[in-house]
Amino acid sequence: MSSPSLAGWLHRHPGARLAGLLSAPLLWLVVAYLGALGVLLVSAFWTVNAFTGDMVRQPTLDNFRTIVGEPVYRAVTLRSLGVAAGVTVIDAVIALPMAFFMAKVAAPRWRRWLVIAILTPLWASYLVKAYAWRVLLSPEGPMSWATGYSPGYGLTATVVTLTYLWLPYMVIPVFAAFERVPDSLVDASSDLGASDFATLRMVVAPLVFPGIAAGSIFTFSLSLGDYIAVTIVGGKTQMLGNIIYGQLVTANNQPLAAALSIIPLAAIIAYLLAMRRTGALENV
Repeated sequence: MSSPSLAGWLHRHPGARLAGLLSAPLLWLVVAYLGALGVLLVSAFWTVNAFTGDMVRQPTLDNFRTIVGEPVYRAVTLRSLGVAAGVTVIDAVIALPMAFFMAKVAAPRWRRWLVIAILTPLWASYLVKAYAWRVLLSPEGPMSWATGYSPGYGLTATVVTLTYLWLPYMVIPVFAAFERVPDSLVDASSDLGASDFATLRMVVAPLVFPGIAAGSIFTFSLSLGDYIAVTIVGGKTQMLGNIIYGQLVTANNQPLAAALSIIPLAAIIAYLLAMRRTGALENV
């Protein structure tokens, strides 16, 4: 096919032209992402020579036996899942009234400013925000001085900090879901005699749930994989991210770190499949 013919064919088939333009970046994304996961999975079956510290590239299940057999890894896994689930629930409880006010109560000219206010913290450095909470939650910090109480550093401080850090990722999807709820449906429900609670349960909740599901994916996965905030405000609290980092950097045991990394990866995949089974993601 000559060049003019090829140009004419591409002009007549814009979809094929777009697919050609996107094929290279998509191929690179697939190779880089799936390739990295493949290397991670393979290296999880390797071991490290205890005497020399060299990598032993022979398939074995020793790392997984260690993870299953050591109570500390089971406890850290359950703690990490509990923190991720708790942060997700708290963010959803906080985001629902905020998003409802932004979408249905606030005047239209104020909505953009409220959205900007929610998004502004995302422009601040992650470390700045985490260290700000470290100062605030310090036993001798502003919270203790103002209220006479501070949780200090530990599991509570970790949940509070992560809840603050990931709250915008929950508010924005829920706000978008509330915006898509037609006022006519709410009015029709009231006209037909439904109570406010019944309207919320049968009309509003099913339409808003996809936004909650979308936001929960962000808050759950980000909380489960976090290790920096835990290091800053967690005190002696350990989560999966800290254990993985310690095995990779401090203990120089990459295979065990890779095996541990499969736990949050599997948990996030299971969570995505669960959200998909609800049908919520199809309407996001």
